[in-house]
Amino acid sequence: MGVDVQGKLRRALGSVKDHASIGKAMIYHHDGFSDIEVAVVRATGHDDSPIDDKYMHEILFLVSNSPSSITFLAERISRRLGKTRDRLVALKTLVLIHRLLRGGNRCFEQQLRGAHVSGHLRMTTGWFLMSNTEPSVCFLHRYAAYLQERMGWVINQAGKLEPVMSQALELQFYEEKLIHTVLRRLPRCQILLDRVLDCSPSEISPSDSLAQVAMSNTLKESFQVYMAFCEGVAALVNMFFELTRPVRALACNILRRASQQSQELHDLYEHCKTIIGNKNLEYPSVQIISIDHVLALEQLLSFTPTPYGSVLTTKAAGSKPPAILDYLTRSTKMQSTKTGTEGQGEKDDHTSESTLSPTLFSCTLETKISKVWVVFDEEESAESQVSIERLFIKGTVSNLSQ
Repeated sequence: MGVDVQGKLRRALGSVKDHASIGKAMIYHHDGFSDIEVAVVRATGHDDSPIDDKYMHEILFLVSNSPSSITFLAERISRRLGKTRDRLVALKTLVLIHRLLRGGNRCFEQQLRGAHVSGHLRMTTGWFLMSNTEPSVCFLHRYAAYLQERMGWVINQAGKLEPVMSQALELQFYEEKLIHTVLRRLPRCQILLDRVLDCSPSEISPSDSLAQVAMSNTLKESFQVYMAFCEGVAALVNMFFELTRPVRALACNILRRASQQSQELHDLYEHCKTIIGNKNLEYPSVQIISIDHVLALEQLLSFTPTPYGSVLTTKAAGSKPPAILDYLTRSTKMQSTKTGTEGQGEKDDHTSESTLSPTLFSCTLETKISKVWVVFDEEESAESQVSIERLFIKGTVSNLSQ
């Protein structure tokens, strides 16, 4: 009974604070931005109910009529988050940021991200960790860390997430666009998935509707990122033997981390199915990457790649590239066989090859959606597919001739 009285008292005091903040905003702001601050306060009130859609739409409407007010909006949100000592208000403020990122147009999204880069939008929750170690507060901090990384992603024209890539970050080994895309975006996918893995559902109470909403939005975005990541891994595996040794070593590092990450992601999704009450979440099939195949690829780092010039000028008429993972296994076996014929004691190597499964992924789990992976760049999807087909065909012909 004491807990209920304490909660009612907290909400009553919070309501008084909210009305005082609204009054100050209406009195001291005469530059036309007071409505924005009032909408932020009302959206992030001290009650435990989810954010009302009308407040978010009001904020987007007010900002659309005055684009220069985005900096003011970012500062008001940061001030609200920095001054509050109430966990619900802090979590609501973070959820508001997340929904604004998902609900605004591309121009608004870019400007809000620019406000974050310039320091006007800050997501600081350190005060809660210093004063409170409850599981719900730990989730608040980890959710803030996820949003920090999420600021580096945009929603493309297809409605899918993709990382913002700096033009200054260029690999020095190849000028081929497909390789640049895969090797630069896969690590970004892994970083964001790491932030998702940090958000443990064990810290969320089934009755905490606000935390449930925050985790549901995080999971929805992780599904998109994971599917795009799987397509990138498939492309990386199929072009592996065409890479130079330094790039191949980088690819092995990505695959080694993916092997561990895939198991962790599977466990997270299974846990969320029992805790997160959103029944509309369509969990993807998590494919567990076998560490044995990653180790086999690492043993082939010294293999001499085929020059890209010859690959892009030859294509067998009417041929069809083999499946991604079958090509990996066959190429691994054929290269190991070639290496074994150049020395003594090769029988043990051939024996170990027979233990490899015919697929890079050791198992496929329950799924509710198709396995059509998300393409990173829609306008380049056709060109990239042709490039991959040529790599498959040339690699297969080269290995067979050897």
